[in-house]
Amino acid sequence: MKWANTYLTIFIPLIGLISCSLNDEDFLCGYSSCPTTKEGYINIHLVPHSHDDLGWVKTIDQYYYGVHTPVSNVGVQYIYDSVLNSLSRRTDRRFIFVETAYFWKWWTEQDEVTRTDFAELVKRGQLEFVSGGWSMNDEATTNYQSIIDQMSWGLRRLNDTFGKCAHPKVGWQIDPFGHSNEMASIFASLGFDGVFLGRIDYQDRAFRTYYETMEFVWRSSQSLGASSDIFTSVLYDLYVAPTGFCFDVECDDQPIIDDIESPEYNLHTRAQNFTDLAFQRLLSYSTSNVLIPMGNDFAYQDAEMWYKNIDKLIRYINNNTFGGYQYNVMYSTPSCYVKAVHEETKGIIYSGLNTFDFFPYASNPYAFWVGCYTSRPAIKRFERMGNNFLQICKQLSALSNQKETEKLNNLREAMGIMQHHDAITGTETQNVTFDYARILDNGLSDCREVANDALRELTKAVHSKFTTCPLTNISQCYQSEAAKSLVITVYNPLERNVTKYVRLPVTGRAYRVRDPSGNELPVQLLPISSAVLNIPGRVSDATLELIFPAYDVPALGYRSYFMEVIEDEDRVTPVGVSSKYFSTNMGVDFDINEFGFIGKIYKDNLTMQLKQTFQAYKGSTNNSEGVSGAYLFNPITSEPDYIIGDADGVVYNGELITEIHQRFNAWLSQVIRFYDNENFIEFDWIVGPLPTNVTHGTEVISKFTTNLKSDSIFYTDSNGREMMKRIRNHRPTWNFSTILQPPPSNYYPVTSKIVIEDVEENIQLAVLTDRAQGGSSLKDGEIELMIHRNTLVDDVLGMGEPLLEYAHNQSLVVRGSHYVLFDTKNNIFEQRKIAQAKLLDSWVFISSPEEYSLEEYRQKFSMEFSALQNSLPDNVHILTLEPWRESTLLLRLEHIFAKDEDPLLSQPVTVKLNEVFAAFNIVEAKEATLGANQWSEESERLKFATPDGEDVFTESEAGIVELNGELSVLLNPMQIRTFILAVVSK
Repeated sequence: MKWANTYLTIFIPLIGLISCSLNDEDFLCGYSSCPTTKEGYINIHLVPHSHDDLGWVKTIDQYYYGVHTPVSNVGVQYIYDSVLNSLSRRTDRRFIFVETAYFWKWWTEQDEVTRTDFAELVKRGQLEFVSGGWSMNDEATTNYQSIIDQMSWGLRRLNDTFGKCAHPKVGWQIDPFGHSNEMASIFASLGFDGVFLGRIDYQDRAFRTYYETMEFVWRSSQSLGASSDIFTSVLYDLYVAPTGFCFDVECDDQPIIDDIESPEYNLHTRAQNFTDLAFQRLLSYSTSNVLIPMGNDFAYQDAEMWYKNIDKLIRYINNNTFGGYQYNVMYSTPSCYVKAVHEETKGIIYSGLNTFDFFPYASNPYAFWVGCYTSRPAIKRFERMGNNFLQICKQLSALSNQKETEKLNNLREAMGIMQHHDAITGTETQNVTFDYARILDNGLSDCREVANDALRELTKAVHSKFTTCPLTNISQCYQSEAAKSLVITVYNPLERNVTKYVRLPVTGRAYRVRDPSGNELPVQLLPISSAVLNIPGRVSDATLELIFPAYDVPALGYRSYFMEVIEDEDRVTPVGVSSKYFSTNMGVDFDINEFGFIGKIYKDNLTMQLKQTFQAYKGSTNNSEGVSGAYLFNPITSEPDYIIGDADGVVYNGELITEIHQRFNAWLSQVIRFYDNENFIEFDWIVGPLPTNVTHGTEVISKFTTNLKSDSIFYTDSNGREMMKRIRNHRPTWNFSTILQPPPSNYYPVTSKIVIEDVEENIQLAVLTDRAQGGSSLKDGEIELMIHRNTLVDDVLGMGEPLLEYAHNQSLVVRGSHYVLFDTKNNIFEQRKIAQAKLLDSWVFISSPEEYSLEEYRQKFSMEFSALQNSLPDNVHILTLEPWRESTLLLRLEHIFAKDEDPLLSQPVTVKLNEVFAAFNIVEAKEATLGANQWSEESERLKFATPDGEDVFTESEAGIVELNGELSVLLNPMQIRTFILAVVSK
């Protein structure tokens, strides 16, 4: 490495690394630029905005450039141009932008004059960025790591361009289909003062509007307590302008005519209508302030149409009295509204403390937006793999002293796009899905080059090419199939050693694998299941898979293995015959009467009845009672309409793995696996092509039935972090009725885990997923997860086509896995370990040994590496390690246990930064907010509290304590701390 000498000559203090491209003098942005409210008036905050989806019924580029006008006649580039011109005409006009991806695309095309004009509007507070992420992310199907990444990247682009005037103060989540606790917690950790929600359940909305509880303090994490509190406001009628007051090229509403001599004069009537609407909204809130969005999807292509009409309303209403009330109407922003509420309430919110999320979301009794938890399962899995590789790519870049490159940024941005609420949710058209896959595939391809360069540096094999096998999901890899010998390098992105079972498709009958010390590892050859061999699009001669355990791959590091074909031997695992199959730690019995279905599961001294089956709902096509579509799940009946029949089974007993290959019908099969020394059972399923020659959609579930007494209670994760308690047919904040739709009304997003527990015994069952899925416990002792679905009709929510995915000229085939853990309730650490290892799986790189033998190779090249010098505590996770700006690194440390989850591991923990890394020494470290766009010490949040809540939250303690030359960081349960490091290599 070259850092040591270089760094000492170019060292830049960290104080300058969170940059500001505008002069620090005379800033008018932020709260100081807010309009003045008036005491004794009804203060109406008009918020001009445009909600610009990063793809939906058109691709991102189609939306941006304005092509394919028959589909949607909008062009985002014109919105930026038009708003810039209109704001320049009058200094009281305001506008908010949200999606940084569109802004950045527009910004990079502008000349310096335009950039200067735009920056001046930002500096004056007329243009304000809210949320600031690369996209407006979904909250149901996204993982917290990907959310933090996409928020951080958007905020960084803004910060690098405009400095502190582009530090958002509020979240603007006005279109995602429900809202999560973890997202609110992230907003609080970003330093935001408030968050605005658009879509909450129609019954919840009715309750809140009646009881004036549309605004509240949301305590989003019970572990983080009051520090996770955030002021929350639910928009009265989503994010659209009031009926009759849309002024744009795509609107049909009448303009405001203020010429009293004209026979078309309508100013007084329109003003009266507007104040009536405003007053009606005011009744559902508790202060004299009311926020009215003045915008819509892709609004303000002709901004002057909006502003010219709004200007007339403002002047007239402010100079007259309506219904005995005086109104103060003004251009405003969401953050200025939060400031006004804070000032009027003195930070005390009387509508109470909310601790619950907003799932599932229903817009009417027949419209539960829970189908999207599963829709397009292939792109959901592709996104999860993208996150896995992005973390590896960033780590390798940081550890090999690579500076940031556009190739790394391309994957950052592709993953940011994938978090959009019409991307990962699967609620986009098929054409747009293909474009998302193209963008992500290009990002992955670019980052493979970054990883290759990094591994060349770390291994010193500068002439090698480190490749990956992206098609191992269909057991296809030309490198492993063709080569007589390979170097297999396994990179582990976790902060602890892991054992990775490497699985590669091969054509030979016997192989030898040795570790860097020359020790021969156990190897198993298993037949590839017939269902995999017949997956459409598979082009491979491999009929076997080579499996070997890469034992104890170093933390944040790699180990390389030498693989060779052995001629004239046959080591293929033979077919077994027993009806009871063991792994070292877990086992199952098969049901004697129905061969192919599990009967019991046991571990140590615990035994539980368990039956896993596949079933399917028939998706409704009846518009009068709701339909199933990309967004909605509407089964014809409240029970699955059919159970998929008995399985034909073939069993392979092996030293490392026992597999049961099951075939249920022409479009559904499964392999059940038991690994040596692993505490889970894997259910590897293949579903598709789903039937299309029927009169209904097909929505397939995997159901796990046990004898646990769960008493209507189950638990699902919040974006992969804290667990949320669910009670069947119950909502915590209103009296809920499920008469019309029992299954969908009890479906919740399962980003990574769903759990049931016995209320009498110390036993629980957890199922981990490899992608986001919809799930529930519709009966005591049961867990069901929807794994694939199609629909025959559109659900009339804007996508405009049924959910019928095709690949290779037939209905889509999807492969995935569930990981079943059976244990006592208090063994949470095991679940955490396995969940982390599946989210951030060790990655397999393949290279050629060329002419070298193992002995020659290990003498010439580095076959082992770890970036850590000491193990981290079991409750600490390195969430982020990546190159940042000016040769610094961005580090996030995370406490992975919730409060009271474990008697020992839920305790606060101290990490000594000086003792963590072996790859470099830390010269300077400074704490930033979660988004790394401002220093923690400079972040001051508005404090809100409730009369019956805890004390108002206090700012976090100093991020780093320096004691006797050691840099120590304290982490409390569920806390994430973000640091920017200046380092020199060792």
